[in-house]
Amino acid sequence: MRKVWLVIKREYLTRIRSKAFIFTTVGLPVFSVGIMVFSIFMMTRQGDHTLKIALIDNAGLANAIVSGLKAKLMSGQPLFQVVRVLERPASAEKAREELAAEVRRGQLDGYLVVPDDVLQGKAGEFHTRNPGDFMAPNTLRRALSDAVIARRLSDRGVHVEDLAKLVRGVDLTLIKITRGGEAEEKGQSLIVAFSLVMVLYITLLVYGVATMRSVLEEKTSRVVEVLVSSAQPYQLLTGKILGVAAVGLTQYLIWTVTGALVASYGGAMAAAFRPGASPPQIHLPFSLLVYALLFFLAGYFLFAALYAAVGAMVSSEEESQQVQLPITFIILLAFLLYPVVMRDPSSRAAIIVSVLPFLSPVLMVFRIALQMPPFWQIALALGLSILTTVGVVQLSAKIYRVGILMYGKRPSLAELLRWLRYT
Repeated sequence: MRKVWLVIKREYLTRIRSKAFIFTTVGLPVFSVGIMVFSIFMMTRQGDHTLKIALIDNAGLANAIVSGLKAKLMSGQPLFQVVRVLERPASAEKAREELAAEVRRGQLDGYLVVPDDVLQGKAGEFHTRNPGDFMAPNTLRRALSDAVIARRLSDRGVHVEDLAKLVRGVDLTLIKITRGGEAEEKGQSLIVAFSLVMVLYITLLVYGVATMRSVLEEKTSRVVEVLVSSAQPYQLLTGKILGVAAVGLTQYLIWTVTGALVASYGGAMAAAFRPGASPPQIHLPFSLLVYALLFFLAGYFLFAALYAAVGAMVSSEEESQQVQLPITFIILLAFLLYPVVMRDPSSRAAIIVSVLPFLSPVLMVFRIALQMPPFWQIALALGLSILTTVGVVQLSAKIYRVGILMYGKRPSLAELLRWLRYT
């Protein structure tokens, strides 16, 4: 056990001191928080300026459109100021050229053109230098649509004073029922589920490949020949897998603490930039974090053992890229099958794919985040994963024991079978 601990310590300290670990562990949270702060700041900066627009009205809807532009800025000022209205100009082309020139000079932010056959469904046109501002076109579109609908109703003898209130729809609030009670659902369950799937998919792939490269580096540098003189190959493999797992857990811990701090102080941060603003409330049940950790460990040991066997089989980075493809495809398959679970988490297909050992580390956690399955299914998936991991580790240890001292040609399938029969 002492030799295994020494290997774990070496792997752990070597990796957490690397620049790559520091960059991904510290840089990613800092980058995420920076993006959030920058987004809040930019959203706050938007809306400080009242847009000056002109209106070319060929359908007699100017008054209705102007009265429909009720959008306000955060400061309380109107979003739009209609500085000029041209009703059925004699020369539409000349009017457009004059307004376009004013837009180029910065005297106007844009101008709206209402065609004469807009009541028959012809689209209006908004000419502006800033098409990336989605708020302005949407507000204009709504005002133009309300004016057109009101005119159509008026032509049929139906007079409406406030069309917006008349045609206003009714929202539907989604309430998620859980064992702990009910809570309003605003998409946070899907956000949490997708986030966990992405984190598990990326970390299983990254740390599995890291284990393979660690084995390959020691093999190509002949360091492993020194290590096997003081420790058994099985001890080296076990220590290497556990050491890299400790690095992954350390990274998870740092990310979890960072996420908790952002969730705790995110509201105050948003309010500091934008009074009254608040980030979406995302609740992470403690049981979900525990299950995610358990399935990550089960999945990591399973795939790390496979990747370690690949590292022992090959003698170069180029060979490892080819041999690892089937393992990488299995991890990718777990990610690609998430629509099966998302469509109906309790369906037979979702149950089957979420309990399969090579898929459960990702898909079972996805199911738990969306809709808590019966405990026996979670226990079955975890048990099958553990049993499969034990078997894979034993087989990988046999390949590792022989392969770490083999150089040159990559072993064939028949040679691998002979390696597995060695005692």
